[in-house]
Amino acid sequence: MQIIKYCMLFLVFIISALIGKYISQKYRDRLEELEEIKNALNIFKSKIKFTYEPIPEIFGEISKNTNYNISKLFKQATENMQNETAALAWETAVDGFSGNLNKEDKQAIKTLSKLLRHN
Repeated sequence: MQIIKYCMLFLVFIISALIGKYISQKYRDRLEELEEIKNALNIFKSKIKFTYEPIPEIFGEISKNTNYNISKLFKQATENMQNETAALAWETAVDGFSGNLNKEDKQAIKTLSKLLRHN
């Protein structure tokens, strides 16, 4: 009977450790995505400021130079710009983004669309 208790206790410990590892990996991935988006937006800011390239070209270039998840975000925004304004295309792309970002992150990133509307 004592062995069964210890086996169950060990099993609970292992399962708890695995769940904790899974949750921490999601937070780590979220942080990496946020940093990658920050870097991409800094590139966007510099390109707009110094090269005056059109937004779809800049987003296309950024999508080629970023990691896979963030690349999909900028590529989708570029594709959306063929039929929509830049602001609406960005909001649609962020809404459809299936990364590790939470709702607050997406809402903050969508504020870029307000700047795209005014320029």
